[in-house]
Amino acid sequence: MTTEGFTAMAAMKPRTGDGPMEVTKEGRGIVVRIPVDGGGRLVVELNAEEAQSLYSELNGVVG
Repeated sequence: MTTEGFTAMAAMKPRTGDGPMEVTKEGRGIVVRIPVDGGGRLVVELNAEEAQSLYSELNGVVG
């Protein structure tokens, strides 16, 4: 689509690592998006059992 000599483009979100960690439930899975140094995000999909195991492991190290 062209408007007054310009081509219309879809808006794009910047691909940076800035921003909070995000966790969402998508279907049967749990999707975790973790910002990483250098930009981008690490995206991991887990089932409920894997999420519980990850929680236990992290709690053992941090807690």
